[in-house]
Amino acid sequence: MGVIRLFAAAAVGLASTVVMAADPDQAIRQSLQKIQPDMPIEAVAESPMPGVYQVQLQGGRQLYASADGQFVIQGYLYRFQNGQAINLTEQAQSESIAKEINAIPVSEMVVFAPKQPKTHITVFTDTDCGYCQKLHSEVPQLNQLGVEVRYVAFPRQGMGSHGANTLASVWCAKDRQAAMNKAKARQELAAANCEAPIAKQYELGQMIGVQGTPAIVLANGQMIPGYQPAAQLAEVALKAE
Repeated sequence: MGVIRLFAAAAVGLASTVVMAADPDQAIRQSLQKIQPDMPIEAVAESPMPGVYQVQLQGGRQLYASADGQFVIQGYLYRFQNGQAINLTEQAQSESIAKEINAIPVSEMVVFAPKQPKTHITVFTDTDCGYCQKLHSEVPQLNQLGVEVRYVAFPRQGMGSHGANTLASVWCAKDRQAAMNKAKARQELAAANCEAPIAKQYELGQMIGVQGTPAIVLANGQMIPGYQPAAQLAEVALKAE
């Protein structure tokens, strides 16, 4: 995403940046793009906090800025309401991630679904990942609890790795479910070549902040990094619907 790169330069960049713009959207974009020209800004809008603007980056991440673009904050914005602290940043990030995930055609996933699903989870997976294999062994239990499991590809070692090639073989198989079962059981699949969306899904995962597998995205866009036991995962997933 380059956010870390942005703030490595912020101490020098923002201190010397002068933006002559009446429009806060323009002022904020100009300031950020002086520091990082390829900053993937999707939208700039007023935040719930008076005088502070919310900068939505591609993939769901959020920054906050002053109207003149001279001050930028990276962190969480909370609202205290009825004695509780509500994390507005996480809410916005989840909404954006849900939008990105829901844009993936189901035809480009490997789906394990019960007859009448109550909710769904989207799992960024690597067939060579031990915890991904453990989670997969509990997919039947998740289905019994009403959770549909949708797999998307995330080869941890990058494109061209053994994991990426195996994922391509899964997605190119006539029976993707059977191929996924075989791959997760550490059985080799015959090499296959087709227009598999492995690279596209890997790029999406990186964009929304996936750093390892399994990375589980609930129906509301909330991300759960790492393995969770089926019963615990189903409980959280059903509440997020």
